Amino acid sequence: MPKQNSIDAVLAELREFGLRYPAAHLKSPWPGHLDLAVKDKTFAYLSAPGEPFSISCKLPRSNALALALPFTEPTAYALGRSGWVTARPPAGTSLPLAMFKAWIDESYRAQAPKKLVATLAAEAGTPNAKGRASKQAAARSKPRAPAAAASSKARASSKAPTSRAKRR
Repeated sequence: MPKQNSIDAVLAELREFGLRYPAAHLKSPWPGHLDLAVKDKTFAYLSAPGEPFSISCKLPRSNALALALPFTEPTAYALGRSGWVTARPPAGTSLPLAMFKAWIDESYRAQAPKKLVATLAAEAGTPNAKGRASKQAAARSKPRAPAAAASSKARASSKAPTSRAKRR
């Protein structure tokens, strides 16, 4: 089994990663857990330091893939029915940190209010909860027409007769 110090270091890194999201905070609803939440809604259950490694996340998109792993199971207390997956890697295995960070990201996006998820998409130009880039990010990525071409178009349109002038 990885040494408890390294497990605690991984848990600390995952918590630090999760706390970077807008409005994310720590929550400890019961002993043995130090969880990540957004607006008091948990998005990742993480074991407390000194405890065996455990993580549970809501995975609406990658649930089936995650459950195919040998060290995962649907989360207890009927949370598994809502897409929650718990991972408890066996002793002696390395912990797939990048995968767990991806799970935290997916779970945050599933649990956070839509306005907070939209700010993530707008900041990074990443897909929002529906898998589409935000309108703000798309607008920023569009190339702009040169100023001369844009101003000549404006002059041409101002010289054209308006719809009222055509009617008279």
